[in-house]
Amino acid sequence: MTHSLIRKLAQTHLKASIDVFSADALKVIFKQMPEIDRVIENPFSHGEFNIRARLRIAREIKSCEYDVAYILPNSLKSALIPFFAKIPNRVGYTGESRYGLINRRHVVDKNKYPLLASQYLQLAKIHPLDNLTLDEYPALTVDQSESMQTLKKFNVDPFLSYICLCPGAEYGPAKRWPQRHFTKLIHRLSEKQFATITLGGKNDIKIGEAIHENSQQKMQDLTGKTTLNEAIHLIARAKCVVTNDSGLMHVAAALDKPLIALFGSSSPKYTPPLSDKAKILTKSLPCSPCFKRICPLGHTNCLEDITANEVFMNISILTESE
Repeated sequence: MTHSLIRKLAQTHLKASIDVFSADALKVIFKQMPEIDRVIENPFSHGEFNIRARLRIAREIKSCEYDVAYILPNSLKSALIPFFAKIPNRVGYTGESRYGLINRRHVVDKNKYPLLASQYLQLAKIHPLDNLTLDEYPALTVDQSESMQTLKKFNVDPFLSYICLCPGAEYGPAKRWPQRHFTKLIHRLSEKQFATITLGGKNDIKIGEAIHENSQQKMQDLTGKTTLNEAIHLIARAKCVVTNDSGLMHVAAALDKPLIALFGSSSPKYTPPLSDKAKILTKSLPCSPCFKRICPLGHTNCLEDITANEVFMNISILTESE
């Protein structure tokens, strides 16, 4: 979501150094962006305030003498470190009444720029009337020698034609396609001689184990067993990726892989996979998108109604053109 802004800043400020303040889990993503000079670790968990730690980090950042900070999250606490570090230009949206903390405030026009990536990109405007468009999608590159090492580590044949399945979604079950649907899909793919590999984070381990058991072990379960970098390598070599609206969906899109993106409680009008090779499946029910972690109606029909057969047919269409 941030790469379009970073790329634009690098193109506009050719001699500038661009550093990123990022959670440890995402450092590997930013390190693969050629525009980034340094990644500074953000040690705070989601929702953590810890004012003393923020003041300490601000003192360290102040010594770098940054000219400008682009503050992408809308929370008040995300604007504190740049303010305490006395970075002269602090750019962002007003968000949680951040008057004073943000001194170059933008007003987001969600009708004109519904995509989150487009909203981030507008922060690079030099003049208020500028109209910045997503001319290029985010892109990631993979080191082929490292990729081969990952395949060797997990005993994946480099000539194997496989489908990556990403059954997790950190936000909550209202964004997760049902496990039994993944199981049915694996059986269909197995009938057509497609191997399948599941990927995800530590919090997705139980989901991966359940799918592995119910599919009668017709797939390789690597959920929670890889680093993010290794997951990127495996996605890069996949024939196709089937994923919920998650971080790995955006990774697959940035790697320009054919992918099926399954949307339930979230909206593909806001955070879609930015790729011409993506097929979005959503039922657009009257109750969706609700943006809830758990279905408030108790049925999650927005995802239940997307069948394994529908996903399989779209995989067939996407892989035929590859």
